[in-house]
Amino acid sequence: MFHLPNKFLTQEAQLNRLRTSHFSFLAALVIFSLLLAACQVPAAGPAGGQQPAAKPAAATNGAKLPDDALPYDQQVYKAGCSVTANATAFDFQVTVYNRYCEAADSSDPLTELDKDFKIQPAAAEKWEVSKDGLTWTFHLRPGQMWSDGTPLTAADWEATYQYLAEPTHAWDFAWFYAGVIKNWDEVVAGEVPSTTLGVKAVDDLTLAITTKHPFPPLPGMMKFGWTLQKKALQEHGPFYNNDVKTAVSSGPYVMESFEPGKKVVFVPNPKYKGYRPLRLKRWEGTYMDPSTYYEAFKKGEIYDIGYEALTPADFDEVMKDPVMSKNYLRHFGDFRTDYLTWDTFNKPFNDINVRKAFAHAVDREAILKSVYSEIKAMPAYGLLMPGFPSSSTKGELKEYQNYDCAAAKAALAKGGYPDGKDFPKLEMWLRNESPALQAVFQAVAASIAQCLNVQIEVSNKDNKVYMDALNAKPTKLQIGAISYGMDYLDPSNMLGIFVSTGRHSWKNETYDKMITEASQITDDLKKRDQMFRDAEKLLVDDVGGLFLYHRWQGTLYQPFVQGDCFRKPDAIGITGPHWGNDSCGSETYLAKH
Repeated sequence: MFHLPNKFLTQEAQLNRLRTSHFSFLAALVIFSLLLAACQVPAAGPAGGQQPAAKPAAATNGAKLPDDALPYDQQVYKAGCSVTANATAFDFQVTVYNRYCEAADSSDPLTELDKDFKIQPAAAEKWEVSKDGLTWTFHLRPGQMWSDGTPLTAADWEATYQYLAEPTHAWDFAWFYAGVIKNWDEVVAGEVPSTTLGVKAVDDLTLAITTKHPFPPLPGMMKFGWTLQKKALQEHGPFYNNDVKTAVSSGPYVMESFEPGKKVVFVPNPKYKGYRPLRLKRWEGTYMDPSTYYEAFKKGEIYDIGYEALTPADFDEVMKDPVMSKNYLRHFGDFRTDYLTWDTFNKPFNDINVRKAFAHAVDREAILKSVYSEIKAMPAYGLLMPGFPSSSTKGELKEYQNYDCAAAKAALAKGGYPDGKDFPKLEMWLRNESPALQAVFQAVAASIAQCLNVQIEVSNKDNKVYMDALNAKPTKLQIGAISYGMDYLDPSNMLGIFVSTGRHSWKNETYDKMITEASQITDDLKKRDQMFRDAEKLLVDDVGGLFLYHRWQGTLYQPFVQGDCFRKPDAIGITGPHWGNDSCGSETYLAKH
């Protein structure tokens, strides 16, 4: 896919995860409608600012160019690549958090998601689960092959997953399959050989994945089911794609050239037989400092820029510009939620009245309008962002944590601190937040302090210092602001972080039981959905966390960058590239202007 904000290089790397679920849509979500692409031309276009001669669009690589597209020879996409990233490899299955900038992965995943987050076939054309709910059988599309002419087979996946679990690999995403794939934990710990892993090639076109217990989200997790080539892995080792001479791909792109720190170029893979043929002739990534992305974008040197590379001043300029504002496309990203977490096992937050007092003391709407931005976030009254499976869509949870200063004061008094008397001074920790988000949390602390007459100091900590304090048993974090985004698109993922064995110092045995039981239901999706909804209601009512904001993410495009997958809205009106939609990049093209 063309260059997008790299989730795998963010502070906690909670990468996008998935799920085969029925999708709960927000019918009454109040959003700002983002206009579709304008046809105005920025300072420089795809051909260096010169208007290209009009030519008929040509079909190539199996994909027909739309009528408004530039000629195929001019379908050259230009992206910015971070020169500051600590990258070591291109493949997700080698490293998740230290990957080089790329056009697309070197293979197709087993599954992907469409723009409405529904599971779709990818490298696998179909799948089914055994009666006991433990073994998922994936049937590969026939005829797929690698760029060197080697057939793509289930043996590639078997070899890849054995490599992933090997303790000598020390894969930085090994936790993802912990407790999911049969014998995964034991292989990672070095207790049993990798050949015992529950990932087996039944034949060339059939892959069987056995889970430790019934796990309905498994097909969705296979959004991350990319593969290395077994032959290249054995002959050249895992870094074979770092060298053009040994690089091999079964995905839509193949590497043409790579100059570390300077430039990387990908072109269509002539042997590609997968489901996402390309419209682009060439993808060029130029390495630069992310702080220079915006200026490069304005000069027409790169064609997109993620929201995280825009400073507050940049963002304000974008929103005031009539062309750029129309081409800043908002999207869900990883459904990230900002919230306050606390130690509920010790004073003062062991008292639910104190927790409720804090929850009702935050004027989310006022802070959003004055400090945050309604284009960047929406108020949160629960953990699951509207649009996420099993999320609240009609404001059902708002009453439990809505802003009500009178109710907040009454609750604090009931907790033994009338008008804040004798309440201990607090230090609210932040996890290495940007200046913009520091201002947001400062405003949150000020709202609580003003309403309840308590003292709160806000301190921005190094990421490791924060996480070490949070994860310590017992915790060393009394109160802190934090965010969390999905790893796969299932409520068991998001809600699972609040089970008592997780990172938060809050325990509710009923909640634990509900999450555990719901996660394993395979035959009654309505019951599963309702159990997750009830569990979130319990979490919010007991104030296991104080939920603040759901973050919108976004990508700024040049007006001539087109593609229905990120220009047309989804079922609830949200444009922008949606997480998990791997075929989106193949739909991208450069339009005439």
